[in-house]
Amino acid sequence: MSAESAWLDQAKPVRAGEAVDLERLGDFIRAKLLPELSKLEVKQFPSGHSNLTYLIEAHTPAGPAVEYVLRRPPLGNKVKSAHDMGREFTILSAIRPAFSKVPAPLAHCEDEAILGAPFYLMERLSGMVLRRKLPAQLSLEPAQLHALAGAFIETFAEIHELPYERLGLATLGRPEGYVERQVLGWAKRYEDAKTDDIPAMVELATWLTANQPKHSAAALIHNDFKYDNLLFDPASFEGTPQVLVRGVLDWEMSTIGDPLMDLGTALAYWITASDPAPFQTYTFGPTNLPGGPTREELLALYDKRRPGLVPDDMRFYYIFALFKNAVVAQQIYRRFKLGLTQDERFGMMIFAVGMLASTGLEATSGAFLR
Repeated sequence: MSAESAWLDQAKPVRAGEAVDLERLGDFIRAKLLPELSKLEVKQFPSGHSNLTYLIEAHTPAGPAVEYVLRRPPLGNKVKSAHDMGREFTILSAIRPAFSKVPAPLAHCEDEAILGAPFYLMERLSGMVLRRKLPAQLSLEPAQLHALAGAFIETFAEIHELPYERLGLATLGRPEGYVERQVLGWAKRYEDAKTDDIPAMVELATWLTANQPKHSAAALIHNDFKYDNLLFDPASFEGTPQVLVRGVLDWEMSTIGDPLMDLGTALAYWITASDPAPFQTYTFGPTNLPGGPTREELLALYDKRRPGLVPDDMRFYYIFALFKNAVVAQQIYRRFKLGLTQDERFGMMIFAVGMLASTGLEATSGAFLR
């Protein structure tokens, strides 16, 4: 293993019930990408909660194995629009020429006879993923945490500044009325996925409907921007003065919409050391380490990078993001309760629904960023 490999996100054996048909996949790869393919090996990246992501090693008689990453919808998915592989492939194809921090998309397949669902293959970008549990060899000091946040916001702003119309993505979404559609749509998704009676979710939906902001800008937004969807250069943590982002992953929810909604989502993911103890279980990276930036400081970084866009009161965007995250947790829990996935992590998601809803209600009364 190389020195850099020790830092990289490692794939694991495929989870029970989520195997890939290697014979049929091999035929597809020979036809589309690698005619000389002799053998396939597959592992799975285990940390995602939505689409399933696999590491595919393609061997040939001569030369080293070629690595691909395969993405497909979760098992039990009945709403194709929620996990549209073709849409995600199109987005990557459009923005790759202008934004090198995305993996190159290689091949897309809508034929469900091959793997039981549509899928696509892309290059494997190399980099470190920062999750709640850091690599054993990594210790981050406050200065590094602030440098990380700076790189995080710089990459975030770069996405929001992409010329989406020139890149052919003007029809990806409808920015007019975006906020209203999001509130209505996520409230309906909650009702469709509901398993338990959580009154706070109904109260939040009512508050969001009554407090929608009038202003709505337009940009390409990621909609899931957090540390564990970024790939960092490992050299950034070995004494170099600058933190570098190599890649941005998981574009399944991206669209043309209001960048403040995207910013609100990032703030809701940014758990800090002063948040209540239950929240510490749901961090998506080293945001809660002592000495790291607060949500207020993260917001100030974005405001400095893109002056004049951030309103004085960001409560709506933050509360909506908490509500949306609660709905996503509810959808995941429903799949688990119906027996459509055997991933034991998902059985705890119902507690996240209640916790996020309670925090959102608290924020409606003015307890925003702390």
